[in-house]
Amino acid sequence: MRALRAVAVLAALPYLALKLAWIAGSHIGIPEDSTLLEHRTTMIFANALTLLMDAGVILLALVLTRPRGLRTPAWLLAFPMWAATGLLTPIMAGFPLQLLVKALGGSINRPSAKDGGGAFLDEWVFGVVYGGFILQGLALGALFVRYARTRWGHLWRGRLLDLPRGGLPRAGSQRATAVAAALLALVPAALHLLWLTGSTFALDAARAEDRTTDFYVLEAMDLVYLGSAVTGALLIAFRWAPALPVRVPLALAWTGSGAIACWGGWLLFATFVGTDDIARQPTAGMLLAYAVQMIVGTLVATLGARFLRERERERSGAVTTAARLPA
Repeated sequence: MRALRAVAVLAALPYLALKLAWIAGSHIGIPEDSTLLEHRTTMIFANALTLLMDAGVILLALVLTRPRGLRTPAWLLAFPMWAATGLLTPIMAGFPLQLLVKALGGSINRPSAKDGGGAFLDEWVFGVVYGGFILQGLALGALFVRYARTRWGHLWRGRLLDLPRGGLPRAGSQRATAVAAALLALVPAALHLLWLTGSTFALDAARAEDRTTDFYVLEAMDLVYLGSAVTGALLIAFRWAPALPVRVPLALAWTGSGAIACWGGWLLFATFVGTDDIARQPTAGMLLAYAVQMIVGTLVATLGARFLRERERERSGAVTTAARLPA
């Protein structure tokens, strides 16, 4: 446990050091003609925000490994862990896939400025930053699984078959939420499928021109995250695949909802501090995909939280009833 905590903390330090250096005015890792240098105030704000977000990894690692951490309010720990899972999972899956694509002769895309612009960042920065994120994700994930098993493991024991036949008290609302999420997910899924199959529909001009092999890989991964979220929600709500362990749909819902909601939100936020280059401004279709992904991810996360809360109430009621029975 101490080793995992140390890995999480140490893996965050290079990223934090880079962010502090950039905020202080250093150009380390940033080419002189990078578009990052065009908007100093925006760069400071964005770096300060992401610095705080990554510092949260260190705080989470401490909470998950200290005795007092078990007394942390559930929502206060679950939300940042869900967000961390959602932001780190696509990097942990996507960056190795990008390297594999490159090794197999495919083309990968790094953000760059066209028409006289230079590279966005030096190549080594991506390896340092994404490598650190992968280590953080692995260490933090292992710590959280251990913590969650100790504190909440009783809530996902057994199989879907073992759940009450009539469903939990609010099964109807869970099913409505799952169906709503599944229907809404069709919108971003259709767009990602179009982009995956080569269509430029609703893509900005620069993105359409810069498509590389890893673009298609990442589009496929976006479909996987959407599918994971919706599948997990439907399995939880309708008790399909009764022999399946309860933890499987919960894991699908947790990871998938975090990935689509948090990255959808981050990309949507990025449009407000975006580029002056009209060719690189997101289209209405791209903004729609980001916004709907946020909604779908939030719905699925809400469904999972309600499911666990109802299971906790059911368990507490069963314990209370058993305590009242005569010996």
